[in-house]
Amino acid sequence: MNAGEAEVEATPFSRVFVTLSRQEHIELVCAANSWKTLHRRAAERAVQIEAECEVRLRRAQQRADQREAELLGELEKAHARIRDLEHRFFGRKSERRWAVDDLHRHAPEPKRRRGQQRGASGHGRTRLEALPARFEDVVLDSPVCPHCGDPLSPFPGTDDCEVLEVEVQAYRRVIRRRRYRRTCRCHGVAGIITAPTPDRLIARGKFGVSVWVQVLLDKFLYGRPTYRLLQDLADQGLTLSLGSVTGGLQAIAPLFEPLKPALLAKLRSEPHWHADETRWEVFAEVDGKVGHRWYLWVFASSSVAYYELDPSRSSTVPAEVLAGAQGGVISCDRHGAYKKFARLHPGFTLSFCWVHQRRDLLNLANEYPAVATWALAWVRCIGDLFALHSRRRDAPPESLQRAGLDRQLRATVQEMAVKREAALADPTLPAPAAKVLESMRDHWAGLTTFVEDPLLPMENNAAERALRGAVVGRKNFYGSGSRWSGELAATLFTVLMTMRRWRINPRTWLAAYLQACADHGNRPPPDPAAFLPWDMDAARLAAMRAAAVIDRDDHHRAGADPS
Repeated sequence: MNAGEAEVEATPFSRVFVTLSRQEHIELVCAANSWKTLHRRAAERAVQIEAECEVRLRRAQQRADQREAELLGELEKAHARIRDLEHRFFGRKSERRWAVDDLHRHAPEPKRRRGQQRGASGHGRTRLEALPARFEDVVLDSPVCPHCGDPLSPFPGTDDCEVLEVEVQAYRRVIRRRRYRRTCRCHGVAGIITAPTPDRLIARGKFGVSVWVQVLLDKFLYGRPTYRLLQDLADQGLTLSLGSVTGGLQAIAPLFEPLKPALLAKLRSEPHWHADETRWEVFAEVDGKVGHRWYLWVFASSSVAYYELDPSRSSTVPAEVLAGAQGGVISCDRHGAYKKFARLHPGFTLSFCWVHQRRDLLNLANEYPAVATWALAWVRCIGDLFALHSRRRDAPPESLQRAGLDRQLRATVQEMAVKREAALADPTLPAPAAKVLESMRDHWAGLTTFVEDPLLPMENNAAERALRGAVVGRKNFYGSGSRWSGELAATLFTVLMTMRRWRINPRTWLAAYLQACADHGNRPPPDPAAFLPWDMDAARLAAMRAAAVIDRDDHHRAGADPS
């Protein structure tokens, strides 16, 4: 068969031969090759499209999985937030170990750390012999035998009992100033000479020192709103308007100005401070500040609790308060202002609060039940560290007991660091748990400052307690209406809480100080150091620590008719 011929099988029993020219054969071969190429390209395209579809499907699945994970994470955070709010509103407020364990199981109630133990015998009633006594005689109306009616004869002695009472009574001091007529013939002298007027805390004011002591203590120490105090006084017969109180406080405020610099100087001379801050509303317009949220800072040393009111929450506040200090240790939380202050002032070291670190773990256990067991194990570990530090601090210095406890504490701290890093290296560790441990690692240097100093506390509870009264007052009277009243609050908090630290009776001290101001002509006393605890001798300090007793007999004698 020639090259241009082709054999075509028409039927099973016959063959048909078709004769093609070379040109036609070449065209058919080219067409066949073209169709083969198109088929190969189509097959390759189909494979490519199939691969692209698989990639797109895989990407879509990944996006769906990622979105599902994000939604599950948001849902988990929402549930965590709900659990946190439920715990805040309906849960136990205590953060003690046994109370924390009750989040997931009921733990037996441990022995109390202080106070009377349950089931223990009491000590009986405390007799307050220092209180003045009023004696009342009680006799039988019919001293006869209840059975036969024969008269009873007196028996020596009495069967005494006591009832404690409190009597608060407003009264008027009527001061009768005697008048005298001259008998001499001196020129330029008035005909009638009168005894001088008594000293007053506020010029021409009608309210005595005791009233202002009550107002200042009720507001700045006990956190009671002024209008409630005025209602209480009105029930006792003393009508006092809110405007009179406001004007009186504004007049009294300058009397305390010499005290705060002296307290600040004492604060700066000490090597260790507890620091914290809380919001404090001041409803006054200040240039450059938006809103009314100010901040009440506290810096508490062993001798002074110093409060500072400032519009900001920045590092400038500790820099101003501790200006001139030679350095020391600041126990604080993890607020960035303290970190910046420490960076700018190398002489100061931050000691971070383990209670805040522990609280992170408690919140984690409450918000994410899946890691609750893990988180509470860390909480118990921190509790053991607290106990070990307390035992080391209470052990006699330079003793074998303290040396052994010191080695044990250092080993425990090292084990916690190793345990933390091992947990962070675990890829299965949930993100919320890893975030807590990362915070612990970032603040580890400040968390372990107590290791080298057994007397350094592991927590910042002193500052938290110092702000408690201010927070209670803030909830009751919403901060301050003006800047002067906010500054007065910071000053009174400083003075009264410092006296509390020295176990001085605030009422006794405040009455003595305001009386000294009244005696000095409505001005601060010439020697404020006489009212600073560290400058008092033992006798005066003991007198200031005693209960405040008003001797009304002196007032009555002063106002009695000498005739």
